[in-house]
Amino acid sequence: MLYKGVYHLFYQYNPNGVIWGPPVWGHSTSKDLVNWVPQPLTMEPEMAANINGSWSGSATILPGNKPAILFTGLDPKYEQVQVLAYPKDTSDPNLKEWFLAPQNPVMFPTPQNQINATSFRDPTTAWRLPDGVWRLLIGSKRGQRGLSLLFRSRDFVHWVQAKHPLYSDKLSGMWECPDFFPVYANGDQMGVDTSIIGSHVKHVLKNSLDITKHDIYTIGDYNIKKDAYTPDIGYMNDSSLRYDYGKYYASKTFFDDAKKERILLGWANESSSVEDDIKKGWSGIHTIPRKIWLDKLGKQLIQWPIANIEKLRQKPVNIYRKVLKGGSQIEVSGITAAQADVEISFKIKDLKNVEKFDASWTSPQLLCSKKGASVKGGLGPFGLLTLASKGLEEYTAVFFRIFKAYDNKFVVLMCSDQSRLITQWWRALEQKERM
Repeated sequence: MLYKGVYHLFYQYNPNGVIWGPPVWGHSTSKDLVNWVPQPLTMEPEMAANINGSWSGSATILPGNKPAILFTGLDPKYEQVQVLAYPKDTSDPNLKEWFLAPQNPVMFPTPQNQINATSFRDPTTAWRLPDGVWRLLIGSKRGQRGLSLLFRSRDFVHWVQAKHPLYSDKLSGMWECPDFFPVYANGDQMGVDTSIIGSHVKHVLKNSLDITKHDIYTIGDYNIKKDAYTPDIGYMNDSSLRYDYGKYYASKTFFDDAKKERILLGWANESSSVEDDIKKGWSGIHTIPRKIWLDKLGKQLIQWPIANIEKLRQKPVNIYRKVLKGGSQIEVSGITAAQADVEISFKIKDLKNVEKFDASWTSPQLLCSKKGASVKGGLGPFGLLTLASKGLEEYTAVFFRIFKAYDNKFVVLMCSDQSRLITQWWRALEQKERM
């Protein structure tokens, strides 16, 4: 959230080591969403409602510019309940100290609502409609049907569950870390406050699928009279749109009131072993914040790293006007940093040999796996070989393909291919075993 000119990032944290343990909340602040200063830990065990740990939640700015946080606690019975917290000193822009409201827990599962006490977590940022009532979502499931449970409150303390979830979908499993927010319907890049409604906005419902560990979302319409969400494409499962096709989970957006932008932040849960985590001293990393908005066609969200990231750029390496023919490569030398920010532009001379796009190709991820970097096409693949060894025994390809669709329109597919890394790793392992 943004409070008095300061950005606040809260995250699950184990103060006793880098491996998993009952979490508290870490807290860091920033002036630019790039450079962060650690603050004291928050949401530590203070009462029965979170005695066995504090899990994911969200911040909401209440009237009078008063921040409030709702998060999932684990009580003495190891049941998931929702816990309300306020800052001790609202005059402190860094909000270093927080306390838990005495009324906690403010939301809890009940057998009457057929909600399992182990499947009731991760409240969203709340929104308030013209009726003056606050609303928020909690992730859940019933059997294998994923649920976005809807709760209402007039005072932000006493919450009542609605009779029906905002939305649900069968066979999608547990929905974690839900997010629900409006975006301009006309493709305007400006963000809007979470409570904005009207015909000029569409709504995005995002969920983290516990089954696959993927963040998926749909775009649709929010009927405030029925308190119901209807996606333009009527499902919410692993075939839905994704923010990211790499390691990316438990993401959350917030409205940046200063820049009028909707900002997306997420967790990269990495692929390292517990042993490697202990050696490096951390487990999981935070991704670069992204500005998001709806594309003009209204079919998907557009994402772009926030502008402040460019302040980190140093020692640029520039290459201009290089002609790439089939099979040719150009080495980019002079980059020694562990990370590189790459801007690259390809100009295509002739599109007559582009292969046709098959209408049955509905999964970009599946298409990328079938047409990897080593599969030749009518045009391409072309792109970058990153993390490459000197003799190109190992590399990760980030590449493009172009397909011709209908009415002289084209489809561009962007993929990454790590098979060369995996192949070399297996060869090294086999060689080690033979020795």
